[in-house]
Amino acid sequence: MRIERIELRQIHLPYVAPFETSGWRETHSRSILVRLEADGAVGWAEAPVGAGPWYNEETAATAWVMLRDILAPMLLKADLQEPSDVDRAFTAVRGNRMARAGLEFAAWDLFGRIRGQSLSQMLGGTHDRVSVGVSIGIQPDIDTLLELVGAYLAAGYQRVKLKIKPGWDIEPTRAVRETWPNLKLQVDANSIYTLDHAEHLAQLDAFDLLLIEQPLGHDDILDHAKLQRTLRTPICLDESIVSPEHARWALELQACGVINIKACRVGGLAAARQIHDMAQAAGIPVWCGGMLETGLGRASNVALASLPNFALPGDISASNRYFERDIVMQPFALNPDSTLSVPTSPGSGVELDMAFLDDITVERLALSAETRR
Repeated sequence: MRIERIELRQIHLPYVAPFETSGWRETHSRSILVRLEADGAVGWAEAPVGAGPWYNEETAATAWVMLRDILAPMLLKADLQEPSDVDRAFTAVRGNRMARAGLEFAAWDLFGRIRGQSLSQMLGGTHDRVSVGVSIGIQPDIDTLLELVGAYLAAGYQRVKLKIKPGWDIEPTRAVRETWPNLKLQVDANSIYTLDHAEHLAQLDAFDLLLIEQPLGHDDILDHAKLQRTLRTPICLDESIVSPEHARWALELQACGVINIKACRVGGLAAARQIHDMAQAAGIPVWCGGMLETGLGRASNVALASLPNFALPGDISASNRYFERDIVMQPFALNPDSTLSVPTSPGSGVELDMAFLDDITVERLALSAETRR
């Protein structure tokens, strides 16, 4: 199959509240949406890039250029028999995995709609509901944090992740644990600490956490292996797992007890599934991270999280956690058991609210085989 036309859209969609980590603050989604046309069918997907290079090296601006000038023209020349062929089409491209993932996700949606299969079916999912939690950014004070955690628990979430940084780590975590002794609780450092903080981080062992996520450098595996030997709490690697090869290195070095899989971070669903299978064979649980996606990107995450080794709740909360109005006609809603239902319709299983999407689109571009000759 040859892709006949590719459309790119950049959106500007406010979050219900700013989201702050140890290193950056986001107020709007600036995702790039991708639309593929082939064989009379259409596939849509989201590349959830941020405004700046804070999570990884990509930004909304750089991803737009890569998609427009490099990746989309390459895909228009490729012959696709399976969605995973998209990744092979980009073998010569280094990095830029979120931009690449946007095109790969859209190919999965396209193939699913042509074949009448849901994304979960195509990936080998085994669950019709996936367990989810909520991620809470850094707050101005502990009272505000406790109020916010309480509100999310009242809304039905059963797992909470706290963003931490030096000066906002031990005491906030202690306060939440003392208030809710049985809460499924984990923390995320977004690469803000060093090995010199090992004794300090060991204090987190007292709080019976599910995991501590990416405490050290965003591209580090070796020092995480050293740190893991000093902690009882399992380390979860996120930013430093950017490919199946990086996952293999981490597993061989015993650098973590858990892996966070974000398909957009590793270049697509095919690579994400490889990491899932590798971790499962090694007896290491995985969970699905999120990038504050719209419902379009959330659909891909939920389908991925339906695979059997996603043993911990994911950061793929309901749509209203992030947006007053989502861009899909079927916003994701939290079930009473702190799960999201896995879509069963062909492809991603969601349809776009095109009128609203047009309202929030700030840039739009179409490419075809004819225009690139």
